[in-house]
Amino acid sequence: MKGGSKMKGNMNNMMKQMQKMQKQMMKAQEELKDKTVDGTAGGGMVTVTANGHKEILDVVIKEEAVDPDDVEMLQDLILAATNDALKKIDEVVNKDMGQFTKGMNLPGMF
Repeated sequence: MKGGSKMKGNMNNMMKQMQKMQKQMMKAQEELKDKTVDGTAGGGMVTVTANGHKEILDVVIKEEAVDPDDVEMLQDLILAATNDALKKIDEVVNKDMGQFTKGMNLPGMF
């Protein structure tokens, strides 16, 4: 039964490594909340700021972007800036969290 005790030791080591990795992942996810990106549209007429938890923190609209006769354009700019911010934050999340899932096939985990 030597093999059984060695196997148990290997499992214990593997569990410890997984717990350590889980703590590192939780820390990295928490740190994402403090990371922000700006998405822009219309040459900077609209800027949307989002954090790593995909929360929209701020929307800045320059006066020249506001035209009461063309509200649709402003809506499009806000939408484009928001999508730009979310795309950039996805890149940050993939970069930060990708280190934990490298080599694993876990689609949609983050």
